[in-house]
Amino acid sequence: MTPTERESINFKLPKPLAAALRKAARERKTTATDLVIQGLHHILGDVPGTEVSVEIRLYQLEEEFFRFQESISSSNNAHQEARLTLVESKLEELSNKLARFEGALMQMQSLVNASRSRYKSSGYPYQYNSAPPQPQPFESEKLAMRLNTTVSTLQEKHATLSQKDFELWCKDRDPSQYAWRFNEKDKLYHPVK
Repeated sequence: MTPTERESINFKLPKPLAAALRKAARERKTTATDLVIQGLHHILGDVPGTEVSVEIRLYQLEEEFFRFQESISSSNNAHQEARLTLVESKLEELSNKLARFEGALMQMQSLVNASRSRYKSSGYPYQYNSAPPQPQPFESEKLAMRLNTTVSTLQEKHATLSQKDFELWCKDRDPSQYAWRFNEKDKLYHPVK
């Protein structure tokens, strides 16, 4: 490979640009002239009669790599959009099924209401609107299980909280929102109405 003949050209650059060029050359351990040549090759492409240095070829390879990386990113976006469209269509299908299910539930509810009114008007002996049975008194272990806590926590809350606060604490934890009160006589926790 024959060396390319060089020609000296004087350019007047703005001082900040000249300083940035010198700093970049120092950081890359090259000359400002080589950086200018790389920039010109980037703008002009391959010019016949010029030697392509290893640094310039490396720069060109980096540019190709970044273009390739961008093309991969854009193809991933197309793939993600296709997946998103598929998810949206499945979501719409589920929404339609849910609407049909809700419609069926409403029909069932109206049938139940109609049958209730028929039984009430015919003197059917069972009441549908009666209150659910109240739970029986519990020992510490069973109440702790019902409140989803431990016996030691239940006993600690009973000992440290006021009666009213203990009942509120129980009510917050109880699945049916019953408050509970400890009876000293039978040593059981009773539901509070």
